Amino acid sequence: MAITAADAPTRVVTPKPAPPRRRSRLKMRNTLIGWSFILPNFLGFGLLTLVPIVVLFYMSFTNWNIFGTANWVGLANFQRLMGDGSFRVSVLNTLYYSALHIPLTIAVSLGLALLLNNKIRGVAFFRTAAFFPYITSIVAIAVVWNLLFSPEFGPINEFLRFIGIANPPGWLTSPDWAMIAVVIVGTWRDMGYYMILFLAGLQTVPRELHEAARVDGAGIWQRFVNVTLPCLRPTMFFVTVMLTINSFKIFDLILVMTEGGPGQSTLVLSQFIYRKGFMENQFGYASAAAVALFFMCIVVTVLQFLWNKKRSI
Repeated sequence: MAITAADAPTRVVTPKPAPPRRRSRLKMRNTLIGWSFILPNFLGFGLLTLVPIVVLFYMSFTNWNIFGTANWVGLANFQRLMGDGSFRVSVLNTLYYSALHIPLTIAVSLGLALLLNNKIRGVAFFRTAAFFPYITSIVAIAVVWNLLFSPEFGPINEFLRFIGIANPPGWLTSPDWAMIAVVIVGTWRDMGYYMILFLAGLQTVPRELHEAARVDGAGIWQRFVNVTLPCLRPTMFFVTVMLTINSFKIFDLILVMTEGGPGQSTLVLSQFIYRKGFMENQFGYASAAAVALFFMCIVVTVLQFLWNKKRSI
């Protein structure tokens, strides 16, 4: 009986594996391509960030005024910081600014994100308008707000007098109100950026959860507390960490609005470092203050990570 070609068993031809030498070349090629992408970033980080940080730590143990050689003084700069009244005032002012600025910015930016996450007419315009202050020149912001906060002729105090407040605050000319005025401007400037982050987080909240909560009879506040906030936890954690670090490093806004005054009411740690380093040429002492600021940011960030990890368990 003849066997036709159709009756013959089908033979599966498996491709031959690439030789080991060719596979090693391909692996090496992919590795080199990957390193070519990330190496510029590592070089930039090493030259512009890591090396200056190492030099900063070394300089904090020396006495150097930019002229001559740096003399090793050990912990003398840090001991001097502990007895420096201006340093203590700058730390307290930094903490005061952060304690006001962080929760206020989170509340305002989250409120804007919730409002502008809805389908309303002109939503793109309002999102752009809220984000615009973040990219505006800090000098222009300071000039405009200094005029708005003018005690005698500023529109803010004129409005307060109009509604019946006979003696409105002195704002930037008052030691009691200057920091509050800076916090208001800082919140107004930063709210657009963090609003964008919250908007991105709100896009990840499943609509099915809101619909299920609505069917169960949950109101708007209950859905916000039990659905929206838990889903926003990663975004909230990131925003809180970034806000904390940026609040501790606040410098430009205070420099152009108050220059640390009146008196030392708005003197923050970054400006203290600037004064000691670039105005008084005490680079070793300024470096020690910068190291103190660095460790403050590290400690607060680690505590936030631990707190977030504890809540996630």
